[in-house]
Amino acid sequence: MKKLIVMVLAFSLVLIGSTFAFATDSNTGCGLGDMIFGDPDSTVLLSFEATTNGTSGNQTFGITSGTSNCQKPAKFVQNDRLQQFVAQNMDSIASDIAMGGGESLDTVTELMEVPSSQRAELSSALQANFTKIYPSADVTSAQVIDNIAAVI
Repeated sequence: MKKLIVMVLAFSLVLIGSTFAFATDSNTGCGLGDMIFGDPDSTVLLSFEATTNGTSGNQTFGITSGTSNCQKPAKFVQNDRLQQFVAQNMDSIASDIAMGGGESLDTVTELMEVPSSQRAELSSALQANFTKIYPSADVTSAQVIDNIAAVI
């Protein structure tokens, strides 16, 4: 009987702790559900918030655009020209990063709106992290952009 009581208490503490973890996460449920339900103070309301976001499908848009009470990630790169350029010039960008500079890398830093005063430092950082930016031969252009943003 004591074991059963101890197990029930332990389970209750875990459940209560996870409820507080969800309730204090400022980005949990951002989107339409957050706009409707506000700051939920219970797991049930948090579930309704998440379900509303899932069924309306707007949470991803909110995160990428920084709307609907969502916070846009700091390292989010939203630039079609950058994506097209990297996709078309993967080999020359890899060569430039390996050498620590070059025309293709200059174009990438310009499209990423890196201030010209920081480009030499960035080129060195990218060269030092080449294997993180191009981890394999089959890396995609989107992964390269994300990896460059992670180094920045």
